[in-house]
Amino acid sequence: MININLAINKTDGKIQYLTEILPEIPTNTILYKKLTGLGATYGELKSKRHSIIVEPNRPVISGKCSDPKHSKDNLFGVYENVYTDKIIDYIEKSIKHKKYIKILTTPESFPKVQDAFETMEIDIRYECFLLFDECHKIVKDVDYRSNITLPMDFFFECENKALVSATPIKFTDPRFEEQRFQTITVNPTFEYAKNLNLFITNNVLPTIRDTLKGITENNVFIFCNSTDTIYALMKQLNMLEESQVFCSYKSVDKLKALKFKNASEQWGIKKMKKYNWLTSRFYNALDIELDESPAVIMLTDCYMSEYTMIDPYTDAIQIVGRFRNGVSAIYHITNTNPNNSIKSHEEIKGFINCSEEIYKTMQTFYNSASNRAAKEAYRAALDCLPFNKMLDKYGNKNYFAIDNYMDDELLKSCYNNPETLIQTYSKCDSFRIHREDFSYKLGDCERLKRVNKSLSLKEKRKIIVSQLEQLGECTTEMELELKRELSQADSFIVEAYNTIGKIKIESLNYSYRKIKEAVILTNYNERSTGAEVIQLIKNSFHAGQWYSASYIKAELQRIYKILNITPPKAITSHTINDYFIAKKDRKKDKRGYYLIECRF
Repeated sequence: MININLAINKTDGKIQYLTEILPEIPTNTILYKKLTGLGATYGELKSKRHSIIVEPNRPVISGKCSDPKHSKDNLFGVYENVYTDKIIDYIEKSIKHKKYIKILTTPESFPKVQDAFETMEIDIRYECFLLFDECHKIVKDVDYRSNITLPMDFFFECENKALVSATPIKFTDPRFEEQRFQTITVNPTFEYAKNLNLFITNNVLPTIRDTLKGITENNVFIFCNSTDTIYALMKQLNMLEESQVFCSYKSVDKLKALKFKNASEQWGIKKMKKYNWLTSRFYNALDIELDESPAVIMLTDCYMSEYTMIDPYTDAIQIVGRFRNGVSAIYHITNTNPNNSIKSHEEIKGFINCSEEIYKTMQTFYNSASNRAAKEAYRAALDCLPFNKMLDKYGNKNYFAIDNYMDDELLKSCYNNPETLIQTYSKCDSFRIHREDFSYKLGDCERLKRVNKSLSLKEKRKIIVSQLEQLGECTTEMELELKRELSQADSFIVEAYNTIGKIKIESLNYSYRKIKEAVILTNYNERSTGAEVIQLIKNSFHAGQWYSASYIKAELQRIYKILNITPPKAITSHTINDYFIAKKDRKKDKRGYYLIECRF
C-alpha cells in the first residue's frame, strides 16, 4: 500500500486545518491524521459533493448536526428511530433546493440510508462520497458490536470512498490491497506530545481518591468504560450528588434503577457537573468545547472489567483529543494483571491460523456427515470453536473480527505488568510519560478473590481472614478504610476475627454455629469480668458474708441489666461462683451461699 506524507504546520499557536493541505480527501484512501480536531469530517461536510459519513455512534452525529458551524450545511442524522421515509423526505428536499446531500449515520442505521437511495433510484456507489470516520472503531468494537461492519461490503463497491482516523489500526482485509488503497499520513512539523501522569497502583479506589484531592480545577472528566465500576466509585467516594454520567441509554436505565438520576446518553454542557464520567461511546469524534481546560482522568481496572483497559495508541489519544481548547492535566490510573498472558504478534497470528485450520477440518467432517445426528454433532462442535467468532453471519472470514482479536490480545499483553505498559506508552508519540507507583496492603487482586461468585461461603471467609492477617494492625485512615471494606463484604467473619482471632476460627473449621457461640462466650466473658461489673458486684457482695439464693439472682440480674450485658445462659444464684469462691449454705431453711473470697 502506497503511503503519502503531508506536513502540517503550527503558526502563532494555531494548527493548520486539514483542508489547507488537503482540500478534498481522495478516493480509496485511509487518512491517518495523527492529531484529533484537524477538521477531516468538517472538510467533507463543507465539500461540494454528496456525502454519506459513517460515524461511530449517535452522540457524535447529534453533536455535529446541532453545531452552529454547520447550520447551513444541510446535515441530516440517521440513527435509531430515524426511519427510511424521513431519509427519503430529506433527499427529495435536498434535490428540490439543489443542496448537497450530507448524511451522517451510525453503521447500524446505514441499511436505512441504502433503502432510501434505492427508493429514490439514486446509486450511492457513483453519486456519493462514502467516508467512514474514526475507522479504528471498526476493529475496536466489532467483538461486541458485530453490526458495525454492516456498511463495509457495500463500501468496497463504491467508486468514491475513504476512511479516516487520528489513530487507525492496520487492516488485513485483502480488498484494501486489491483496490489499491493508499494511506495519507499527516505529519506535524511541531512538538505535539502531551504530558501524561501514569499512576500504576494495586488499588484503584484510594489512588483515584488521592488524585482527586490534588486537583484544583473546577471540572474533572473521568473516562471509564464500565458503568458498574463508575457507580461503585461514585458511591465509595461519596460523589453521587456532584457527578454526571454520560453513557448509553441502556446504562442510563441501569443507573436510574439504582436511584441515580444524573445520567444521560447525550453530551451537553448544561448537564455538566464537577465530576463528569464518560464511557467509551464518548471517547471518539465528539467535540467538547469549554471555556476552561479541565483535568482528565482515565481509569483502568484489569481485575473487575477488562473492557476498561485504555489503549495508549487509540483510546488515550482520542480521549484527550475530545477537548478542543485543551486540558490542564492528564492522568491514567491503572492496575496491571499478571494473569494477562504476554503474546507476540507472531504468536497471536499462529493461534488464528491454527484455529482456522481446525475449523476447516471440522467443517469437512460436517460436510461429509452421513446422517442428521452426525451433522448436528459436528455443527455444535463448529459453533464452539474459537474461529467461529471470526466469521460473519454468512460464514465468511471476517477480517475485521480477526484484526479485533489481534488488537485485543496485544492490549491485554501490555497490561501484564507495569514495565510492559510503560514500554507500550514509550512507543506512542503522543505522550511524555511521568510514572508514579502506588502500593497498598490490599489491592484490586484481593478484592477480586473475595467477590468470586464461584467460591463457597467458607472459602470466601478463609480469604477474608487471610486478608485481615495481611492487613494487620490498622494505623492509617487508608488501612481503616480497607478494613471497613472487608467488613462490608462479610461483617460476621470480620467481627469473629476481631473477637476470637484466626487460630480459633480455624480450629472451629469455619463452622458458623461454633464461631458464633465462641464469639458470644468471649464477648460475655470479657464484659462480665470487666472493671464496671466487678466494681458493682463488689459493691453489692462482700467476702465473709452469707446471701440468699433469691437475692444473689435478683441482684446479678439487676447489675447485668444496668450494664446491658446479655449472658449466654440464664442467670442463677450459682452465677456468683464466677466472681467469688463460695460454698452452699442454708439459713433458716433458705438456700444461699457463704462468700469466702473474691476471685478478682
